[in-house]
This record gives sequence, structure tokens and C-alpha cells, in this order.
Amino acid sequence: MNIHEYQAKAILKTFGVPVSRGVAVMNASEAEAAAKELGGPLWVVKSQIHAGGRGKGKFKEAAAGEKGGVRLAKSIDEVKTFVSQMLGNTLVTIQTGPAGKQVNRIYIEDGSDIEKEFYLSALVDRATSRVSFVVSTEGGMDIEEVAHSTPEKIITFSIDPATGIMPHHGRTVAKALGLSGELAKQAGSLVAKLYKAFVDTDMAMLEINPLIITKQGELKCLDAKVSFDSNALYRHPDIFALRDETEEDAKEIEASKHDLAYIALDGTIGCMVNGAGLAMATMDIIKLYGEFPANFLDVGGGATKEKVTAAFKIITADPNVKGILVNIFGGIMKCDVIAEGVLAAVKEVGLQVPLVVRLEGTNVELGKKIISGSGLNVISADDLDDAAQKIVKAVRGAK
Repeated sequence: MNIHEYQAKAILKTFGVPVSRGVAVMNASEAEAAAKELGGPLWVVKSQIHAGGRGKGKFKEAAAGEKGGVRLAKSIDEVKTFVSQMLGNTLVTIQTGPAGKQVNRIYIEDGSDIEKEFYLSALVDRATSRVSFVVSTEGGMDIEEVAHSTPEKIITFSIDPATGIMPHHGRTVAKALGLSGELAKQAGSLVAKLYKAFVDTDMAMLEINPLIITKQGELKCLDAKVSFDSNALYRHPDIFALRDETEEDAKEIEASKHDLAYIALDGTIGCMVNGAGLAMATMDIIKLYGEFPANFLDVGGGATKEKVTAAFKIITADPNVKGILVNIFGGIMKCDVIAEGVLAAVKEVGLQVPLVVRLEGTNVELGKKIISGSGLNVISADDLDDAAQKIVKAVRGAK
């Protein structure tokens, strides 16, 4: 689960991490009071969306002005103008794709006198099964570009969970960033606090870009991008309460209510599969035959009739879906349950697009009998290759 920058900074602040003062606003009428509360004379007005590259991003609407999603204001009037321009408009960044994201929240923050910018992040490293830190002197830039062009400027190290953070980790960061004296001490303290925040709240990723040195000689986190392990959110109801559903796909939200693994994609063939590996293979073979999947959807190994019905409804709710492929290998999941769920959903929501069903495994003959005897226009397939060819052919014939 992702959260906004202002929410991330509020969490980090509780762990003693140095961040700037700021106020989040939801409508333009709150801008003046927020700016006065901070006092100025410099304010940073930041669009709050779940995507990076906001400063370099552009708004679709002319009314939002020419500047990006992060702007420097030198007066209260400028703060008010920027907030009015950005709120409610669509910001397009390198991470949002061409559709962009609507800005529904603005973070007004104290301006900082920046002496130097760095990059620092922490994430779960699957290769080492540890929390790893990534540090670079090239702050404020796209870390992907730094990794491509100057990989020697990126330092990584992992934390042994048996010992936790140790003094030498702080020294590693200080050395990587060329810090000494008081700043090196601050780096050690900062890394310890960030690691504790990461572990205690079950983060999956924490990115500070940039981490700055102010002209007053202080390290400060000028930005914060945080995501959490969704499987651990039951332990953190206060963090789960920060979820902003307006930043998520409505179909993905509905899927989560039914414990379905669903990710919306840009293609035309909706997929309902059991098992992540089989789902990936299904998506690959659709692409092999020249079409694109509209989603990843894993109904799991123990899906009920109701769960399958919900999955089918979510797929058909996507207006881009021109055909549906159901690909089930029944182990724990029984083919007759899938068949009944599909038919129940078709009868409830109707079937406006071609539907190909491939069943194999437990109770497969019963499942096929249920579908063939339904009287519905459902195309049966013998195997995955046959199913993929049939759904691609049906979709192209419908275009």
C-alpha cells in the first residue's frame, strides 16, 4: 500500500527523522491559512499523488499553468494561486503514464536553503532476505538514470536482522556521501531512525530523494516516498487508515474486498485464472498470439462460487475488455465450482463479449458438462494453446 508524501513524513517524524514543517490542504480555501501558519518567506507547494517525477511533470489542463507539480512560492498570494491551479487537475509524470493522476491534495511546506542533495532509500532485498540501503551522491535525479549512466555512484549494503543497525552502517553512508564531523554523526543517527521506522511499520520501500544538507549544516529529508507490505497491514490499523482509494483503480479496490489478486492492465482480453504462475503464462500466450491481456487475476486455489462470480463481474466492468478467457487447472479448486460461478455471473451481468473457457483437473468433466448444458454462448477449449488462439480469433472477429 502506498501513501502520500505528507503522510510518510508524519510517520517518519514520530521516529525522530528530520523533515520540514508542512500543512496538507484539500481545497483552495485552506491555502492562505496554511501559508500563514508556516510563516514563509519561502513555501514549497507540492502536488500529492502516488507517483514520482512530480517536479518534472506537466498538467493536462492549461488552467494549471506551465510549471510542474512542485512549485516554489515567494508570497502567500503565490501559494494561493498555485494551489488553485493544481487542485483538481491532472498531473502527468514519467510514472503515471499518459493518463496522469488527478491532484486531490496539496502539501504546503517550508522552503529550505539547500547546500547539497543526496539519494537514500531502503527496501526489502529478496536476494539477501534483508533490508538493504541504497545511497548515492546524485540526489534529486532519477536513480534509474544514475544506475544506467554512472553505477559507480551508487552504494548498497544490507542489514543483518540478527544485529540490526550498527555504527558501521552509519559510517558507510557518511563515507558514501563524503560527510565528516557533525554531518557524519547526523548520517549515523538518521540511518538508525530510518531503519527502525522501516522495520517497526513493516515498510516495503522507503525512498528519500533528495536527502539534503541545508546551509545551516543539517541533514534533512526533503521528500519521502513510502510503501508498506500489504500482508502486514492488519498489524497497523493506523497506517491502513491512511489509504487513499482515489489513487487506486476502482476494480482493484473491489477485488481486494473479495481477496482476489487483481491488477488492471491496458489490453482487451480479460483473464480469470487460478494460480499466479498459470496467470502469467496465460498473459504471455495471449501476447504471443498478438493481443494484450486486460488484467492479471488470480482467483486462488480455494475460490468459492461467490468469489468466482465477483471476479467475473470485475472483469466485465472494464470497458476495454473485448473478450474473456477463463483458464482453470483444478487441484484444490474444482472445475465444477468454477463453471457454476462463471454461469452465475453471466446470468447476472450478461455476456456482451466472447468467452472462452479452458478447464482441466479435478471434476473437469462435470465442469465441462455444466457449461455445455447451460445454453449460453461459451466457447470451450481443450488446452491453453487452443484457448488462447480461440479468444484472440474471437476478439479480432468482434472488432
